[in-house]
Amino acid sequence: PFSVEYVTLTHSIPEPNGIVIRTPVGTLFHTGDWKIDPDPLVGDVTDEATLRKLGDDGVLAMIGDSTNAMRPGTSGSEADVRTHLIELVKEYDKRVVITCFASNVARLETIAKVAEATGRHAALVGRSLWRMHDAARENGYLRDVPPFLRDEDAARLPRDKVLLACTGSQGEPRAALMRIATDSHPCIALEPGDAVVFSSRIIPGNEKAIGRLHNHLIRKNLDVITEKDHFVHVSGHPARDELIQMYQWVRPKVAVPVHGEGRHLLEHARLAKTCQVPETVIAENGTLVRLAPGPAKIIGEVPTGRLAIDGTALVHLGSTLRRRNKLIFNGGAVATLVMSRKGDLKGDPMVTLQGLPDDDDGALAREVSIGVRDAIESMKRDARGNDERVKETARRAVRRLLYDEVGKRPVTEIHLVRV
Repeated sequence: PFSVEYVTLTHSIPEPNGIVIRTPVGTLFHTGDWKIDPDPLVGDVTDEATLRKLGDDGVLAMIGDSTNAMRPGTSGSEADVRTHLIELVKEYDKRVVITCFASNVARLETIAKVAEATGRHAALVGRSLWRMHDAARENGYLRDVPPFLRDEDAARLPRDKVLLACTGSQGEPRAALMRIATDSHPCIALEPGDAVVFSSRIIPGNEKAIGRLHNHLIRKNLDVITEKDHFVHVSGHPARDELIQMYQWVRPKVAVPVHGEGRHLLEHARLAKTCQVPETVIAENGTLVRLAPGPAKIIGEVPTGRLAIDGTALVHLGSTLRRRNKLIFNGGAVATLVMSRKGDLKGDPMVTLQGLPDDDDGALAREVSIGVRDAIESMKRDARGNDERVKETARRAVRRLLYDEVGKRPVTEIHLVRV
C-alpha cells in the first residue's frame, strides 16, 4: 500500500530530489532542500511537469523547506554568481582566495571557469574540497573542467596567476582558511592586498567563529569580501516567490514547514495560508503529527537530539555538555548532612568544594559548613523531618554563601543521611 518516488529538484548540490510517499490515506511530498534555478550549471532543472501532475492527482501534505521563508523574491541562479565572480576577480592583480561549501559542486566548476576567464590557475586547498571533487569526477561531473592544482603547486605560481578555493567558510578552526589566516598552513601564505571572497552564507550559530576568522584576515591587511559587499553567493533554499510557485504546482491540503528556526516555520505557515492551503501544522524537532484521517494536528512528542559516547556510555549530548559547562565556569560543591529522624544534626555538615578558590586549610569549606548548619537549625522542627525541604534549604545556603564569598553559583549536591 506504500510506495516511494523521487522528483528532480535543484539545490546547491548535484542530484537533489523531493520524495513522494504514496499511502492509503493520501500522498505526501517532502521537498528536502531545494530551490528553483533556471540555470543550475551542474545537474538538471526542476521537474516542473512531474510537480504539476502531482498536484493534479492530489497531495495530502507537503513537508517543505522554510530556511528562506522570510526572504522576498527568489534565491538567484548559480549562473549569475559565475558572471559576477569573474568581474570581481578581474579587479585584483594579486592572490585571490574563494571559500565556499565543499558540497557545492557547481561552485567548484564556477571557480575553475572564473580562473580560466581571468588568466589564472585554479587550485583546491582543503581535504573536504578534494573529496567532493574526486566524487564528482567519478560520477561524471566536472568533465569540462581542467585539473585543479594542489596547494604546494599553487604556492610556486606568481600571485596574480592563481585562484585558490579553500575550505573553512564557517570559521572551522582546523579548516584550510583558518590555518592560512593564522599562518599555520604549510604551503599557502597571504600578503597585504590579497583578497578573500566568502562565496557562502553564514549558517546560524557560526557568527562568532566567522567573525574571528574575518578579524584574523583583516589584521593581515587583506580584502575580505562577503555576500553583503558583492554578489558572490546564492542560497540553495527557496525564497518566498519560489515557495509560492511550489504551492501553485503541488496544491497540498496540509502544509508542514520544516528546516528552519521557529520564526522561519511560522512565516512559512503564514505564507502557505495565503497560497490557499487549508491546514498548516508547525512541527519542531520531536513533534509527532497526525496528518490523516481527520484534521492534521500534533498528537505527541518523541525523544530527539544528539547522542554522544561518553566513556563507555551513550548519553544525551545536550544535558551532558550543559552540566559540564556549569562545572567548568562555576565549580562544584557537595554537602553531606547526618540527621536524626527528628531533625537534629549529628555533627557539622561535611562540605567538599571542587574547582573553587579555597585556601590550603579549607577555611572556605568550613565557613560554608557553618552557614549550612545555621540554615538547617533555623528551620521549624516539623520541616526538618522532610528530606526534600532539608536538601533544598541546604542547597540554597551553599549557593548563597559561595556567591557572596567568591561570586560563583556552583553545581551543588546535597547528601542527607538519617540515623
